[in-house]
Amino acid sequence: MKGTIKTIVDGKNFGFISQEGEVKDLFFHANDVKDGAFADLKVGDSVTFEIETKEKGPAAVGVSRE
Repeated sequence: MKGTIKTIVDGKNFGFISQEGEVKDLFFHANDVKDGAFADLKVGDSVTFEIETKEKGPAAVGVSRE
């Protein structure tokens, strides 16, 4: 899947990704970013990811900047 970083919450180590054509944004956690590159992500970055169903619903995993 492809999307764009919409929000980063540094102090809490999570953020949200918007997907083209989807209304709801996807949650992602710093632990789900490949190569530990959470600190390198910026709002507006294009990313690739997979979707996994977690306790609170769908979330992006394997997040990687394009």
